[in-house]
Amino acid sequence: MARFNVVLYEPEIPANTGNIGRTCVATGAGLHLIEPLGFRLDEKSIRRSGMDYWRELDVTTYVNWADFCEKHPGAKIYMATTKARQIYTEVHYEPDSYLLFGKESAGIPEELLKENEENCVRIPMIGETRSLNLFNAAAIVLYEALRQDSFAGMKLTGELHRLKW
Repeated sequence: MARFNVVLYEPEIPANTGNIGRTCVATGAGLHLIEPLGFRLDEKSIRRSGMDYWRELDVTTYVNWADFCEKHPGAKIYMATTKARQIYTEVHYEPDSYLLFGKESAGIPEELLKENEENCVRIPMIGETRSLNLFNAAAIVLYEALRQDSFAGMKLTGELHRLKW
């Protein structure tokens, strides 16, 4: 199965990170957290939003952006930002690529965006809406990458619990 990675740059809200972690488990994606974090990974709110899936999560932390880059030289990184010129559906996500999302209060630093303009993507919104919730944005972009990869290795049909279709 193709593997995608979600990277959170200095996340601040534990429930967002917990929900994203749960989504990563459900999709086979890795979760990468760039410090500083606005919470501790052992907080109850992380466990509550991640439910019992958190122990199955492939999660890695990094002391800062430089540490992440040093450990993933040459990585294909797509940066989700409201400032991008291209829409998230206009790029082809390569397996093993990294989908980067910024902190809830400030997004990804503009210096990083400027250095990676061709890999910046945005989710369209109406009017003057500043941004979507971090969890929602991560799920939207991750599932587009998975869709482009034909949801390889994922369960594509469901069954009823008591009845049959």
